[in-house]
Amino acid sequence: MNWLVKDKNFYKTLIALAIPISLQNLVTFLVNFADGVMVGSLGEIDISAVHMSRQMASVIQFFMNGIGTTVLVLGAQYFGKKNYDAIKKIIFNGFRVTLIVGALYSLLNFVFARQILSVLTNGNTAVVEAGIPYQQITAISFFFFCISQHFVYSLRAVQNTKLGMRLAFITLVVNCGLNYLLIFGSFGFPRLGIVGAAIATLIARVIECVVTVVYVFGYEKELKLKLADLRLKSALLAKDMLRHGIPIMIGEVVWSINTLYQSFIIGRYNEEIMSAFSITVMMGNLVLVWAIGLASAVGIITGKTVGEGKYELMKQYAKTVQVLFVIVGILSGLLIFCIKGPFISLYNVTDVTKANANILMNVLAFVMAGTCYQMVGLAGLVKSGGDTAFVAINDSIHVFLIIIPSAFICYKLGAPIWLVFLCLRCDQLLKCIVAVVKINRFKWMKKLTREGEK
Repeated sequence: MNWLVKDKNFYKTLIALAIPISLQNLVTFLVNFADGVMVGSLGEIDISAVHMSRQMASVIQFFMNGIGTTVLVLGAQYFGKKNYDAIKKIIFNGFRVTLIVGALYSLLNFVFARQILSVLTNGNTAVVEAGIPYQQITAISFFFFCISQHFVYSLRAVQNTKLGMRLAFITLVVNCGLNYLLIFGSFGFPRLGIVGAAIATLIARVIECVVTVVYVFGYEKELKLKLADLRLKSALLAKDMLRHGIPIMIGEVVWSINTLYQSFIIGRYNEEIMSAFSITVMMGNLVLVWAIGLASAVGIITGKTVGEGKYELMKQYAKTVQVLFVIVGILSGLLIFCIKGPFISLYNVTDVTKANANILMNVLAFVMAGTCYQMVGLAGLVKSGGDTAFVAINDSIHVFLIIIPSAFICYKLGAPIWLVFLCLRCDQLLKCIVAVVKINRFKWMKKLTREGEK
């Protein structure tokens, strides 16, 4: 079997799906980056406060990834069979869960903002007090964010990847514009600092949600969803969503724990280390923009191809994808080395913070090739191909038996920050070994659809 697929349609479809998702990720990055740079001009304490508060936004993103990926994996397979009725039922089964999760999570973060930040920052009073109003205001936005993200994932199941891109552009214009007005008090607006950044985020999320609902129920052409479809239910499909979705959700919960644990460890250091970590994470998000877009496109193609029962074709796709993402990973690591200096200089931080960020970015560049390969291999192929339980188990083993113990031991022994950071990211290399073996045995292709489901 050749390692590269010769069918040009595969590459055209991959690029056509990846470009809107990559642009969405890029614009989302630019929104967060603009926030970071604008807030960064206020000093290390405000950078640290916003970064720690955003960890709770990362957690709800993981939950939405879980719900959305469940809808996407099942929906894409039914799309391969052209069963639109089943797709609609899957979407609205998931939507009811989304509404409950979004409402409860917003309430939790609003009420317990102080307690959450105190745990993440080891009781750093200055960071906690600066972060509380930001945390409470952005907590309200989580509910609206969940609704938008649910439909973004849902439409990806039928290869509509443009909604997320359009929403991201709207958020960029609204959020950055309001940031400029409210953070610095421009054009007669009050100077609110990071509170202004939080208000800008909330307004942008509300507008994003309204646009999503209007588009999905008024203009989307593939599924032609109507408000009356909110009543659609299917006990059998709900059972399938639980059976295949619970492993996906477990995997996302594990990663949310991992994210919070990283903040827990880094929050034990001073503001300069926390700021350096925040800047490094932002760099990682920038470089992964195109890789995540391509990996998401691979997941959509995988679900549809497996749903159609074209297993031999899927094997050819899997071989090609592995080669492509080794190249993507190497190029991404080199890119970090090339732009880390100019990137760090954009932040108004101390020389100590810049030096720490430079060291952490060296580690980030080193693990980037592994990140790209295992990400597409385990998420874009294995999980999207139907073997959702394997990915959850693999993630759990790496997080609880390797990442958390090794990082904690290094921190307690007073190891340099770069070594602690390497422990927090070591799974990105170790998972490559697992991914190579798992992918090339090709036992992950599983048909999840029901025959005759209407």
